[in-house]
Amino acid sequence: MAQPSLRPVPQQQHPQVQPVEFVEQALYEVRRAIYPRAVRGLFARWRWAMVWATQLVFYGSAWLQWNGRQAVLFDIAHRKFYILGLVFWPQDIIYLTVLLIVSALSLFLFTAVAGRLWCGYACPQTVYTEIFMWIERKVEGDRNARMRLDKGSLTLKKFLVKAEKHGLWIGLALWTGFTFVGYFTPIRELGGEILALRTGPWETFWILFYGFATYGNAGWMREQVCTYMCPYARFQSAMFDKDTLIITYDKARGEPRGKNAGKGAAAGDCVDCSICVQVCPTGIDIRNGLQYQCIGCAACIDGCDQVMEKVGKPKGLIRYSTTHALEGGPTKVLRPRVLIYSAILLLIVAAAAVSLYLRVPLKVDVIRDRAAIAREVEGGEIENVYRLQIINTTEAPRTYRIGVEGLQDIHVASDDRVELESASGRLVPTRVRVDAGRARLQPGSYTIYFTVRAEGEERERVREKSIFIVR
Repeated sequence: MAQPSLRPVPQQQHPQVQPVEFVEQALYEVRRAIYPRAVRGLFARWRWAMVWATQLVFYGSAWLQWNGRQAVLFDIAHRKFYILGLVFWPQDIIYLTVLLIVSALSLFLFTAVAGRLWCGYACPQTVYTEIFMWIERKVEGDRNARMRLDKGSLTLKKFLVKAEKHGLWIGLALWTGFTFVGYFTPIRELGGEILALRTGPWETFWILFYGFATYGNAGWMREQVCTYMCPYARFQSAMFDKDTLIITYDKARGEPRGKNAGKGAAAGDCVDCSICVQVCPTGIDIRNGLQYQCIGCAACIDGCDQVMEKVGKPKGLIRYSTTHALEGGPTKVLRPRVLIYSAILLLIVAAAAVSLYLRVPLKVDVIRDRAAIAREVEGGEIENVYRLQIINTTEAPRTYRIGVEGLQDIHVASDDRVELESASGRLVPTRVRVDAGRARLQPGSYTIYFTVRAEGEERERVREKSIFIVR
């Protein structure tokens, strides 16, 4: 019997195990430093015009006087809000609601017509970033000088330059915080309190907080606020369409870029100088198409136009245009969404203006005295007691007369003459009587009306409904 041969079993060849490679990935994108280059041109002038306009209003309005008081003051402690010649009370919150609605509709309308106009020219983040960058350029120099300064080692000169820049930033930020609080505490009084080191805890907190927010947002965070914190960047596209004016790069004219010249391809008008990237405050390349980081400041248009002028080519390689225009079609400005936004906006503004014009500067609220519902007094009359909250919203003293009507022989049994100082209110106890027998009134409740009118001012008259109880 043959013996089985013993053969060595070949060992199984295992593929070589590759070591696992671990890649560390940050949860948030690391910010890269952006050094915007100064630019001149039409849109730069428009941006600075808006900077001057908005800041003159913000810093100047707090110092204006009107009838011996601050022209614009939101006196929360006394629940009075002064805007030029108007005095608003908490009961006028409807006007704040209208203001917010008008602001939202205006934003929708401007965005539908020409993209992020608000962001590029009037947003506080854009305005203060522009001011802070101007200070930075004046202290540290142009773009290349700032880049060299940041890359260099820390020296005494660098420390002094940085200290000067941040000192100016902090000074402007604190002045901004002081002005902001000056709209809620009379700014002249606030200035005296600061000089005497007597500011209250809330004034101190808000001056420092608002100043810190201005310094941090405009000095350090800058484009990050627009890119990551502002929700408008995320939903702006919902209001765009192919007829919305947006900042666009004309690829048909610009490509292939100038660097391909001499390589068998006819060069486009774009010389690939990257000026459009260097002047962008958010550091994007508009030649890659519209991006949500674009705030519509048009700095790239000014920069590109300067280069086109130097190389002898037509301006407008980067320009405001529409998708339809780039595709060779017509642009429709008066389209349905623009007309609807405009119509609603005009109606609300007109209604608010008419309401303000017809607004009676007298407010009356009638409250029944629950402690004395109804009682019989001398002469067999029935008496009800009310409390009338009368508010004089004008800036002149007034004398008011209180009357009552709605039942036979009903009359005011207490003093019907009330004197109020300007922009003041008073709770006035008022007794009302009626002879139930002569008026043939059965037990129950009856509708009556209080009338309050200002002496010598026919327009200042209010009629308020209430009830009179007979027991």
